[in-house]
Amino acid sequence: MLLMIAQWLGQDVRAFNVFGYITLRTVLAAMTALVISFLAGPRVIRWLAAKKIGQAVRTDGPQTHLVKSGTPTMGGVLILIAIAITTLLWADLSNRYIWVVLIVTLGFGAIGWVDDWKKVVYRDPKGLASRWKYFWQSVIGIIVAVYLGMTATLPSQLELIVPFFKTVAYPLGVIGFMVLSYFVIVGTSNAVNLTDGLDGLAIMPAVMVAAALAIFAYVAGNAVYAKYLFVPYVPGAGELCIFLGAMAGAGLGFLWFNAYPAEVFMGDVGALALGGALGTVAVIVRQEIVLAIMGGVFVAETLSVAAQVLYFKFTGGKRIFRMAPLHHHYELSGWKETQVVVRFWIITIMLVLFGGCRH
Repeated sequence: MLLMIAQWLGQDVRAFNVFGYITLRTVLAAMTALVISFLAGPRVIRWLAAKKIGQAVRTDGPQTHLVKSGTPTMGGVLILIAIAITTLLWADLSNRYIWVVLIVTLGFGAIGWVDDWKKVVYRDPKGLASRWKYFWQSVIGIIVAVYLGMTATLPSQLELIVPFFKTVAYPLGVIGFMVLSYFVIVGTSNAVNLTDGLDGLAIMPAVMVAAALAIFAYVAGNAVYAKYLFVPYVPGAGELCIFLGAMAGAGLGFLWFNAYPAEVFMGDVGALALGGALGTVAVIVRQEIVLAIMGGVFVAETLSVAAQVLYFKFTGGKRIFRMAPLHHHYELSGWKETQVVVRFWIITIMLVLFGGCRH
């Protein structure tokens, strides 16, 4: 919206043409989303508290978490509001990728909203049945995967890029691309959701990965940089920087209220949405493996749950970890919550740097 106004004003006043630069709009998007989060945060928290939308804490989990019972949850709606408003303000709304990631983000957020609402408001501990949650995630994931596969304009957009090897890529074909895209989008959404269990644990890695993906999106959208760095050229992908900048700003703004001791929790409405968005962007810029590297904490949390469940079934009740997901294992091993969170942040920083240095 603001870009269109700037372009119109730029016809008479050349100074407004500066808003055509993706880098400037990315910074402005991050700042705008941050300010929206700061301003709307207290209001959203008060509304959630007034509606008695409080977190129910597992009695079989770490006993230190019992004091968190009743803390407002579903705070992820604050992130979605900031991202949506900011993206609509600063992004080029004629860019199809912007609409793809917005639809995924808000669609997965809606699924998370229904799940959280049933758990908290209707006091249904199961929330939205797992099969229905997965069904609707799959519907969105399949639609997006099919759309991206059918609208790919270059062969390189249908290849699996192998990091650390500049010229190694495997052609997937349209069907292979769609299958991979589906699993990346849905898998990342659930991985972030599993990680969201401690104050600030999920949001900061999401912010860091989003910021790193913004660099990949900028490079992928520039034919010169893409060729020089052996990155698939994806026309229009650079505009995703504005969305990712908004995500980073909104995430940092949310962290202000979610830092230990948290005033509000993200809930599925935020975690499912952020994960789906990151997975979609990674698919568009052809960096699925890099996403798995940079989001190693999300991967480890997911694998810990899968391993725990399978080992429990096959051994008749034995466990690998004290408790899954992985962050609870370390808590029960004696780490304080803040230690777990900060150490997982440090690991993410290293993984993001490692994944970003793939070339």
